[in-house]
Amino acid sequence: MTRRAAEIRLDALLRTACDVIAERGLANTRTADVAQAAGVSQALVFYHFATKERLLAQAFEYAVEQDLARLDAVVSSPSPPLAKLRRILKLYAPAGRPTSWPMWIDGWSESLRTPDLERVSRRLDLRWREDLAAIIADGVRDGTFECADPAGAAWRISAVMDGLAVQLAVHDRVISRRQFTEWVRLLTARELGLDPAELD
Repeated sequence: MTRRAAEIRLDALLRTACDVIAERGLANTRTADVAQAAGVSQALVFYHFATKERLLAQAFEYAVEQDLARLDAVVSSPSPPLAKLRRILKLYAPAGRPTSWPMWIDGWSESLRTPDLERVSRRLDLRWREDLAAIIADGVRDGTFECADPAGAAWRISAVMDGLAVQLAVHDRVISRRQFTEWVRLLTARELGLDPAELD
């Protein structure tokens, strides 16, 4: 197998592992499940990852890197702060990426017991908050937002989004996606001195 073919196969295995983990959960995912879903032998999975624990950790890190790449695209764009804020709120919401939130919820839970997962999930969480705070600070500087504490506002907005997203992902029909969007928009507008309609 050429190095390029091995990289492509590894990427496909990690994508498949993320899908399986989102469906079955970290604790219930077996290497055999990933192999079957990918249409490869279990031996090939062990060739790439050596252990189930390494497979799960690398799959979780792969999912994190995908989310961070999407976040980087927003942050590095030449758009003004308000446009970036709208995009980052949509990106964070569960509606856009159906497999991500179950995996993050599971990852947070497993992070209590697994240092490697805690390290990766912490990196993702902190990057979201840091980048959101930077966008808010840019908006304050150019007069778009009114906020005395961009870092605190980013934490409060993220915390509410996390809590609502868990309810939306875990409890069917407790809240609707429309309620999620409206409440996040309302909170964000209050934090930044905006009219909620500006976040449509």
